[in-house]
Amino acid sequence: MTTVRREAFGRMPLEEGGGEVEKFVLQSDSVRVEILSFGCIINTLETKDRDGQFSDVVLGFDTLEGYTRKHPFFGAVVGRVANRIANGRFTLDGKEYQLFLNNGPNSLHGGAKGFDKVLWSPQVLPNGVRFFRLSPDGEEGYPGDLKVWVTYTLSGRELVINYQAQTSKTTPISLTNHAYFNLAGQGSQDIYDHEISIEADSYLPVDDTKIPTGEVAAVQGTGFDLRQPVELGKHLQKFHLDGFDHNFCLHQGQDRRLVARVFHPPTGRTMEVHTTQPGIQFYTGNNLDGSLKGKGAAKYPKHSAFCLETQNWPDAVNKPHFPNVLLHPGEEYNHTTWLVFNTA
Repeated sequence: MTTVRREAFGRMPLEEGGGEVEKFVLQSDSVRVEILSFGCIINTLETKDRDGQFSDVVLGFDTLEGYTRKHPFFGAVVGRVANRIANGRFTLDGKEYQLFLNNGPNSLHGGAKGFDKVLWSPQVLPNGVRFFRLSPDGEEGYPGDLKVWVTYTLSGRELVINYQAQTSKTTPISLTNHAYFNLAGQGSQDIYDHEISIEADSYLPVDDTKIPTGEVAAVQGTGFDLRQPVELGKHLQKFHLDGFDHNFCLHQGQDRRLVARVFHPPTGRTMEVHTTQPGIQFYTGNNLDGSLKGKGAAKYPKHSAFCLETQNWPDAVNKPHFPNVLLHPGEEYNHTTWLVFNTA
């Protein structure tokens, strides 16, 4: 049985329209999750350890003010296009589009005011909540009126996130949720004792601005081979890695498949990621620096969380040999990701 509750969370600043932000609390026997109508943000996700104790395993803020200020997309849905587009430029049907550059020379996660920074319209469901918004033609430089629905449902140990969209003009689209996890509990110092595996035979090498070079490289014999579980801290040391911020190439197909698993031995918490998407960005919080005050005044230093962002491959709009990222009028974008929490 899942219960759904809605509560007030805060008001947008007047210069942002002053709308009310609501919080939706989804609760089952084993998981409790709070989701905001601002940015579709997962604000809290509590799950049990092997002793039955609940802890909040996602980074975030206690108040709306934290989320309306600059932060690294904690818990938010990002779009129209997750990840980076080189030089913020692409060409469609002979027309060049220029996006806002918000990540060095590139456009990241939708631009200056992406889907993470806007109010969505909520609809309560029996076991979850559905959010809707219309992204107007030209918003952040993207073509077409884009209707978007993001649906969160909770069933037992499984949180399901479904993304749907329809457009009036051909547009690139790749939606994901940017939750930062630490299975020891948010506010824990690092994720070095987490064991991770990712079901991917290849990954995308990147240039020094984090744009894929275009090569699809085999993981075999490299630090990117995570097909068998590795203990993160030891693995980073062994391969002299500063952390991960890379797209792993998943087996293609529209069916649900298990793509990643994380295990935290001290608490017994496990998290599985299943998806229909062609890629997953594994990010180890390399840019966190302890400067943000999070929930309960926690500091979030480097490597204090990980993200597993299911998505299309970065810069696919400029790389024809990457999976198709274009949505055409009359088609439907429809992808689902399942997060399954357990103990071992």
